[in-house]
Amino acid sequence: MNLPTIIQGGMGVAVSDWRLAHTVSSLGQLGVVSGTLLPVVMTRRLQLGDAGGEVRRALAAFPDSALAARVLAGYFIEGGKSAQAAFKAVPMPSVQPSRLWMELTVVANFVEIYLAKEGHSGVVGINLLEKIQFATLPSLYGAMLAGVDVVLVGAGVPRSIPGILDRYAAGGGADLAIDATGATAEQPVRMVFEPADYLAEPPKSLRRPAFLAIVSSAALATTLARKASGRVDGFVIEGEAAGGHNAPPRGSRVPGPDGQPVYGPRDEPELEKFRALGLPFWLAGARATPDRLAEARGLGAAGVQIGTAFAFCAESGLAPEIKAQVCAMSREGTVSVFTDPKASPTGFPFKVLSLAGSLSDREVLEARPRVCDLGYLRESIRREDGGVSYRCPGEPIESYVNKGGVAEEACGRMCLCNGLLASVGLGQVRADGPEEPLITAGRDAAEVARFLRPGETTYSAKRVIAAILGTDPIN
Repeated sequence: MNLPTIIQGGMGVAVSDWRLAHTVSSLGQLGVVSGTLLPVVMTRRLQLGDAGGEVRRALAAFPDSALAARVLAGYFIEGGKSAQAAFKAVPMPSVQPSRLWMELTVVANFVEIYLAKEGHSGVVGINLLEKIQFATLPSLYGAMLAGVDVVLVGAGVPRSIPGILDRYAAGGGADLAIDATGATAEQPVRMVFEPADYLAEPPKSLRRPAFLAIVSSAALATTLARKASGRVDGFVIEGEAAGGHNAPPRGSRVPGPDGQPVYGPRDEPELEKFRALGLPFWLAGARATPDRLAEARGLGAAGVQIGTAFAFCAESGLAPEIKAQVCAMSREGTVSVFTDPKASPTGFPFKVLSLAGSLSDREVLEARPRVCDLGYLRESIRREDGGVSYRCPGEPIESYVNKGGVAEEACGRMCLCNGLLASVGLGQVRADGPEEPLITAGRDAAEVARFLRPGETTYSAKRVIAAILGTDPIN
C-alpha cells in the first residue's frame, strides 16, 4: 500500500474521532482514529442521544444485527440523558473480561472505523497503545470488520500485532501474552479472542491492514523488523516534542530543574539505521510546516505525522471551548506544555497542557477524589494461586498500597481515562460534580494560531493540510 505524505495522529480519547479522520482521509491523507476507550466513548454517545444518528447508522451496518441491537437496547437514550445524570457504567477490562465488554469493544471499533471510512475512497487508520493490552484483541478485530486500512501501535513493543492481523485476516482467532507482574514463562498470562464466540457468523476472511509501529529508537525498529510475529510495513518515529506519552530519556531519569525529563543526544533517532531497514518511515513531533516536511523528506522519510495541529482544528473531538481557549492562548503567547514524568499510571512521561480549571491545575487535581472506575491502565499481577489481580497508581493510595503497590509510585498520578474523556465532552458526572478535563498536546500547541486568519477563533483540517503542503489555504 502506498500511504500518503501526512499521517494525522491518533490522539487522546476521541480527540482523533471519526469526524476528523473522515475529513483528513477525504482530503487524500491518512486519517487516523484513536482506538483508546472506544467502548466507553460509543456508549456515552448513545446515552447523550446520538443527535446526528451516526452511531445508530453504523450499528445498522454491523454484520451481527442481534449483537448491534443488544448494544442499542442497553445504552441508547432517546433525546439524551439529563445533564445531572451519571453515565451508565461499562464493565472494566481485564484478562478474563465479561462477554459484554468484549462485545462492546468489537462493536465500538467497528462503528468508529465504519464512520471514518463512509462515503469516500481514502485510507483510514486506527491508533492503539500497546500498554492497553486488555483491549488489543477485540479492538483489532472490530476495526478489521469495518475494513480499516492501517493499524498504528505505540507506547510499548508491539511485536505480536502483525501476527494477530495475519490470523484475523485468515478468519481465525488470536491470543496475546499480557505483561503481568509475577508472570513467568511457565505461568504466563494470556488473553484469547475467538470470533465465533461473539459473532453469529464471523467472516471466513478479512483484508489484512498495513501495520506501522510507532517507535522512538532504531534499536526497537530493528527488533520489530526482524523479530515481529509478522510483516511490519513501516514506522512512525516520534520525538519527545510530540504530545501524549513520550518514551523515557535514554540517559539519566533524574528530572531537570523544571521537573521535566531531560532529553539529550542519545534520544535523537539514528535515521541512517532506519533508512538501512528499507521500510518507509514518517517523522513525528512539531512537523506541521512546509520546511519541516521538506526536512523530513530530505532525511529519507516518506512524510510526517501531525498531531497537535489537528487536535485543535474544528473537526477534532476536543470540546469547542477548549479549542477556542487554546487558540486564544497561542495568539497571546501564553501556551505552556509540561512533560510530566509522574502523571501517567503507565510510568511513561506524559505531556500536559496547562489550562485553568483542568487537571493541570494542582488545586483541581488535589480536590478530585481518587478513583479508578474505567481500568484501562491497570497493572496486572499474577498471584501465587495462579489468579490475576489488578491495581492502578491512579486509584486511592491506601487501596493501591493494600494491593502491593508503593505509595510513592501513586503520588502525582492522574486518572488519564476520566480526564481525557472529560476533554471531549464525555466526562462522568459524579455526586460532587463532573470530572474535569485533562488536555495533552505537543510543544507545537504554542504555534496553532498560525492557522488562524484575523478575527477567526477556529481553523479547518483542510487549512492544516494546505499549510503543511505549502499550497493555498482553503477553508
